Amino acid sequence: MRALRKAHPATPPPPATLWWPRTPTAHSHRKRSSPRSWAPGCASAASPSPVPVSRSGSSPSPAKGSTLPSEAAVAAAPEAAERSASGWSLLWSEISVLFRRWRTWALLAALAGVPILIAVAVRLRENGANSGRGPQFLNEITHNGIFVTFTALVVCVPLFLPLTIGVVAGDTIAGEASHGTLRYLLVGPAGRVRLLVVKYIGAAAFCVAGTLVVIVAGVLIGAALFPIGPVPLLSGDTVSIGDALIRLLLVAAYVTVSLLGLSAIGLFLSTLTDVPVGAMAATIVLSIASEVLDSLPQVDWIHPWLFSHYWLGFADMLRQPLSWESFGQNALLQLGYILVFGALAFGRFTTKDILS
Repeated sequence: MRALRKAHPATPPPPATLWWPRTPTAHSHRKRSSPRSWAPGCASAASPSPVPVSRSGSSPSPAKGSTLPSEAAVAAAPEAAERSASGWSLLWSEISVLFRRWRTWALLAALAGVPILIAVAVRLRENGANSGRGPQFLNEITHNGIFVTFTALVVCVPLFLPLTIGVVAGDTIAGEASHGTLRYLLVGPAGRVRLLVVKYIGAAAFCVAGTLVVIVAGVLIGAALFPIGPVPLLSGDTVSIGDALIRLLLVAAYVTVSLLGLSAIGLFLSTLTDVPVGAMAATIVLSIASEVLDSLPQVDWIHPWLFSHYWLGFADMLRQPLSWESFGQNALLQLGYILVFGALAFGRFTTKDILS
């Protein structure tokens, strides 16, 4: 045994039991002098994560002027693109569905029939039995067919256009609710606010379509039944056919803007009920009430605040020089109605229980 112990002396204690510090080597000094550490989670110590972190553990902000996108921006880009694509597809679907309905075409056909009836009636009474009576535009039709359009607008703006707008705007939300499709629209990526905006754009598109139908039908039937030539304006000046057509486009823009406030009112009323007929009737009644109040001199203090007050101001587009005062006042008034009733529709629709 003694010989065996001499052959195998006692093993010295391991270095880990020594308490004195180890002299730093060049490799360890190089590691300490590195000002930046690497985020954990890599496969091995030899392959650090490519995302540097600061000493506090948070990722450093990119240097000024760097073109590298942040992780949040890269992650949000596909989602934003998907939302944008779904928004445009929803808008296109709404417009296509609106103008594929037989009801929409029936309303547009009724609007087109107004200038046709006026032109035919004037043509049948061209002997002058009614000369000197009626609106000024009506008396000028036999001399120039362009005035068929102006006369039709005088008839359609206070009555027929508000009727058709009331039907379309009142059906925007209530129609979807009555058919049970509203909840399915909101299940997708549409969202309530986006759906509300798309519905209003659809109603505004019908305003444009209805106005253009009246103007185009009036020009065509007027050119077919009456002579076309230089157009005398309300100010006494005479302009060419080209200038008259440009003024017709300005009149179309004026009339379209005039109907946007009523569209916002109809949209709001459509969020209050699931019965579209009720929203349609309420919108039409409000338009008639506004015109009645606008005709009463006893309440003239409220006239500038009625959305129908400037409806017939498009006659200023037929003067030389052009007067933009009524156009600007009308646009500001309609914008106010859009903001107020748009906010009311937003507040109602975003809190509406669509499952009940």
